[in-house]
Amino acid sequence: MRGTWKLKLRMILTSVLMFTIVYFLIMIVGWYFGISSWKLYAGASLVIVFLQYWFGPSLVKRSMNVRPLSEAEAPHIHQMVQELADAAGIPKPEIGLSEINIPNAFAYGRSSRSGHIAITRPILGLLDRDELRAVIGHEMGHIKHNDMIVTAAVSVIPMICYYIALSFMFSGDSRNGSGIIIGILGYVFYLIGQLLVLFISRTREYYADEASVEFGNRPAALVSALYKLSYGAARCNKETIANLNSNRAFFVNDINNAKNDVTDFQQIDFDGDGRISDEELRRLANSQVKISSKNGIMELLSTHPDSLKRVKRLAELEN
Repeated sequence: MRGTWKLKLRMILTSVLMFTIVYFLIMIVGWYFGISSWKLYAGASLVIVFLQYWFGPSLVKRSMNVRPLSEAEAPHIHQMVQELADAAGIPKPEIGLSEINIPNAFAYGRSSRSGHIAITRPILGLLDRDELRAVIGHEMGHIKHNDMIVTAAVSVIPMICYYIALSFMFSGDSRNGSGIIIGILGYVFYLIGQLLVLFISRTREYYADEASVEFGNRPAALVSALYKLSYGAARCNKETIANLNSNRAFFVNDINNAKNDVTDFQQIDFDGDGRISDEELRRLANSQVKISSKNGIMELLSTHPDSLKRVKRLAELEN
């Protein structure tokens, strides 16, 4: 396995850049209202990020309707999580059951010492033991890397920029056009911030995939799980997907792109049995994968890597 220093560096740089964006925008707003203290700007920026850091896990738990999953209810899952936590060298995360109607899993928490892993109820009847273990191993990777709290903390910044943009563009108090300029800047920063959040979200998925393999899971089991989860999400109604859209970065795969992902997975499901075997993955490792320009552009707007690129990397770990 490669080291995670690149992931950590990218998370640090993204956090610094996002903090700079929100600091600069709040400074402009302060100038607009005649407030000139840099300490106020720095303090406001830090408070915003800290509040997201502190309350982020609770907000995720509430929005995903998570309740504790006791060992008596699912002893095999608790054993699985304990084994993976030992392999990762971190304390056993709290385990929860998310009562949402889509098969998936996600991790949240402030650090690797206070991590939580939640599985949704529909995933239990969809994946076999090896596939479920690979998915939980993927989530354990997020906790090991401490990337979930960085994503949660920086994801609030584009929304701050967006609301500032709306407030100033339609405030009616332009003050010689200054309000409109601030509104335009806010919207530009919102777009930049969104692209940065999506970039760091895609990057962390590759490392979590590799971590799952490092913890003893077969790459083919994880790929097969991704295939089934995409199929499960593709069968959900649009309202269910829309309700979870704001939290899709936490999932193992991008539920918005599930139908396209199923099409991609079907290309490597050579025997058409709805799962990916070790042999099918090895065949992919020795072939060239070309991503269309359309898929490349779509990937820039996705919380997760292109499915074929992601599977290709896992295929290379199979050998």
